[in-house]
Order: sequence, then structure tokens, then C-alpha cells
Amino acid sequence: MKSITQLLCRIMLALVFIFAGVSKLKDPTGTMAYMQSMGVPGFLLWPTIPLEILGGISLVLGYKTRLTAYTLAIFSIVTAAIFHHDFADQMQTIMFLKNIAIAGGLLLLAISGRTAYSLDNRRTEHNFFGTRFYRQ
Repeated sequence: MKSITQLLCRIMLALVFIFAGVSKLKDPTGTMAYMQSMGVPGFLLWPTIPLEILGGISLVLGYKTRLTAYTLAIFSIVTAAIFHHDFADQMQTIMFLKNIAIAGGLLLLAISGRTAYSLDNRRTEHNFFGTRFYRQ
């Protein structure tokens, strides 16, 4: 049961980023306008889209999970601070807290290391003496 739960947790965290990246791809002009209205240069949309989509896919597959989780956690915190800092607006407060909660889940994933049904579990290396070991 723990193995399936780990896979489902990775998928649930990933869906937020995959759907966000795809929606940005569908309306780049509108997304750029929103970013610029918040003081963020519009050209940053183009690295954001692959970060979200490929980062989400990486989480689903369990590939370079720690690096991906740390990266997306930082991204979530930064976007919360930039785009959802108007605490007078209840919806913005909820969006801020959502991003912080996602970052918390990603940090837990990052420190837990390998999870079940992941490509990270399939990577093995050999040390100087030829002994196989699993890379953490």
C-alpha cells in the first residue's frame, strides 16, 4: 500500500504543474500580459512552461526526483510571493497558501529520496571495487 501511495502522491503533485504549463501554452499572450501586470518580464513565460510540464512529468516518472522536487518547491514559493501577495483578497490568500502547501509536499518528497515505482530506483552504479549499489 505504501508503494502505491508514493506513486499517487507524485502524480497528484505533478498534475498541478503539468496542467498549469499546458494552460500557459494554450494562451501565451494572456499569460504574458498577466505576468507583466505583476512586474514580471513576459519572456520568462518560455522557461516557465517547460519547467512546469517537464518537471511534472519528471515527478510522475520518478526521475531525478530530489532535484525536481527542490526546484519546483522553490518555484512554488517564488510564484506565491510574486503573484499571490495581496492578503486583503481572500482568493489570493488561498492561492498563496496553496502554493506554500505544494512546496511543503515537494520538500517532503525531496528529503524522502527514492519512492516506489520510480526511475530513480532503477539506477545503479558501481564503486571502485565493482560492487553494485543504488544511488541516493
